Amino acid sequence: MEQAPVPAPPGADMDAAVLLLGAGMTAATHPLLYVKLLIQVGHEPLPPTVGTTMFGRRVLYLPGFFSYAQHIVKVDGKRGLFRGLSPRIASIAISTVIRTRAKKTVPKKDDDEQTPLRRVVKETSHEMVIQCLSKIATHPFHVMSVRCMAQFVGREVKYSGIFSSISRIFKEEGVAGFYAGLMPHMLGEVLFLWSCNLLAHFINTYAVDDSFSQASAVRSYTKFVMGFAVSILTYPFMLVADVMAVNNCGLTAGLPPHSPIFASWLHCWRYLSHKGLLFRGSSFFSRRVPVTSID
Repeated sequence: MEQAPVPAPPGADMDAAVLLLGAGMTAATHPLLYVKLLIQVGHEPLPPTVGTTMFGRRVLYLPGFFSYAQHIVKVDGKRGLFRGLSPRIASIAISTVIRTRAKKTVPKKDDDEQTPLRRVVKETSHEMVIQCLSKIATHPFHVMSVRCMAQFVGREVKYSGIFSSISRIFKEEGVAGFYAGLMPHMLGEVLFLWSCNLLAHFINTYAVDDSFSQASAVRSYTKFVMGFAVSILTYPFMLVADVMAVNNCGLTAGLPPHSPIFASWLHCWRYLSHKGLLFRGSSFFSRRVPVTSID
């Protein structure tokens, strides 16, 4: 007599759905990240165009996302927009598994005696540990993805698939090569997490009056708004992390004369700050050439 198949637990179906959704969103947004990465490493293959500001001054604007994407398609075809996607999908999958397992292993415990601030600090600390573990596990795939995309600058084919990239990085740089740019990346995400959660807590507690009829609705959007604002302030950490992931790895994008060789991520930060480039790549549109105006 045949036994009926054992149904999969609901949690397994949910995990699979999260993985599929994450992979789909990653694939859909990859062209945006690709263009952003090329701008971050300073690659500007298209000439600027003349435009005017709202005050009527003539200025030079660098091409936006659509013009840049069209250039990539012209050079590499439509598939070229998805260069470096496979390491990103692997990173998303590993991160999702780690976060799911960590939340199941260490379930949250509600303590009614805790103050709201202590509860926020405890939850944020727990989330920070999970995020740091996830970042350590997935950063090698981030490095691979960044280098695959940065090859567009010099037209190299040094990094292709995941396994060949792992072999090359380990052979040329050792284990340290997989964690190039890890420190600023992790610092930026930890700073973002704490700033976002604490600011949202203080605003919801002290700035939103309970007598306001839409107080609950306002509180539900506070963290989202704070996340957007804080992401702008922490963007330089992400920029430095991506630049360091490419720096001195044998690609044109990370070598002179295209880019200096940096001794550390702090050296990179100081250089970009001195040049006024700490927010390079933070915008896809209205990218003005760093000059005041033209005649």
